[in-house]
Amino acid sequence: MAYMSSQENPGSVLESSLDQSDSDQEDAENLDLSPFTIDWLDLDFVGCPKSLGICALPGCRFKSTWRSLLHDLQCLKQAGVEDVFCLCTRGEFHLYRCQDLLEKYSEHEITVHHYPVNDGQVPPMEDLMKIIEDLRVCLMMGKRTVVHCFGGLGRSCVVVACTMMAMDETLRPEDVFKKLRDLRGAGAIQTVKQYNFVNEFHELQNRFNTDRSADDRSASR
Repeated sequence: MAYMSSQENPGSVLESSLDQSDSDQEDAENLDLSPFTIDWLDLDFVGCPKSLGICALPGCRFKSTWRSLLHDLQCLKQAGVEDVFCLCTRGEFHLYRCQDLLEKYSEHEITVHHYPVNDGQVPPMEDLMKIIEDLRVCLMMGKRTVVHCFGGLGRSCVVVACTMMAMDETLRPEDVFKKLRDLRGAGAIQTVKQYNFVNEFHELQNRFNTDRSADDRSASR
């Protein structure tokens, strides 16, 4: 399978009037070909031997950011990245002029797990628990893995924060906030909704697991 995607809500897709070519040849003079930045979070403290990467959207062309998708994908390959968890919506792919990102990941033999979440929001618990499960599998299999949204600050940091707390239930929200802000800067975890969600994650996780167990018991009767 080239890539895996959760169901995206059509209502979340942004309308974009952009009808411009994504050709590097056309935009060559303006392209930023500096190294693509991936920040690696050491997960030894939660018993995981692999680091987890967080980055911004590869190939983004918006306002003052004008990246080459091909160059950024080559940087990811050079960093040994095998799996990417992408939280952007398809509307964002159009807005930021990287419409064929998922297909390009596949062409570069990078497996992409696509779980679209609207900017500034948090994933549904069912999706989040699946993301955490898939992330843990990738990491425990020794795969070089990266999570990204648009800026790698809001949605991505929420997912990584919750993953850390799921892997070590003794971690407090303030512990993961500090680790992520030390890594990604003060902008990590951007909205009040995201901040509150991380603070309430242990409670939400327990409630989700309880409800799922009840559903499993009902189904087995």
